[in-house]
Amino acid sequence: MGPADAHRRLSVSDPKKSPKFRKLLKRVKGKRAQVVIRHILKHGFVTTEDLKTKYGYDHPPRAARDVREAGIPLETFRVKSKEGRQIGAYRFADPSQMRHGRLGGRKALSKGLKDRLLEESGCKCSICLGTYEGRHLQVDHRVPYEVSGEPKGEKPQDFMLLCGSCNRAKSWSCEHCRNWVSARSISVCLSCYWASPAEYNHIAQREVRRIDVVWTESEVAEHDLLQQLAAHYGIPLPEYVKRALRRHGEQEPPLR
Repeated sequence: MGPADAHRRLSVSDPKKSPKFRKLLKRVKGKRAQVVIRHILKHGFVTTEDLKTKYGYDHPPRAARDVREAGIPLETFRVKSKEGRQIGAYRFADPSQMRHGRLGGRKALSKGLKDRLLEESGCKCSICLGTYEGRHLQVDHRVPYEVSGEPKGEKPQDFMLLCGSCNRAKSWSCEHCRNWVSARSISVCLSCYWASPAEYNHIAQREVRRIDVVWTESEVAEHDLLQQLAAHYGIPLPEYVKRALRRHGEQEPPLR
């Protein structure tokens, strides 16, 4: 589908013609979300390439997510870049798709909630367990807002702290999950790695297992040694770690 096709499809049922939808657009205050909205209003859609090259957003899905979290339904589709590559693009979806009937989007979370999460976690990311300064950790809905809406109250168990890297990885994975797109089952999300990294049975509904490991300070030397060993054997570091773990499992009794 090219840009012309995208414009034709938009004209069939244009959400911008809805007065209620236009009113909702004016209520969105976030700078990043406003950039996306203004571009779509002017051009009919915005591509991931636009968000990267024109506006400097290294993680375009995060910018689109800001719009969705404000209560604006967006549709993701594919177009060809100037070089002929397939890239992602976003346009307004049918206003009737506004989830949970909300017109105001997600609520701002309190500083008290973050302080409590920082205290309980020891300032660690829930995914990679790396320790960070509080300002580098972001409060994230354990089950994506787009699936469950805003939980009642600010119960710590409904949220998690994520470093920037893990937050971007979770965002990308969730937005490419079938459950996000259609079923929006909370139970499916809760059994996913991104919501329950200590106990899960899938990652975005795929039969995948994952370990995110961070080496810090004095541990960095250990990481560098592993990397040197992987290079010596001519294999990527993750594959070397897998082989080392397999050898350990064969030679050592299981931990008790």
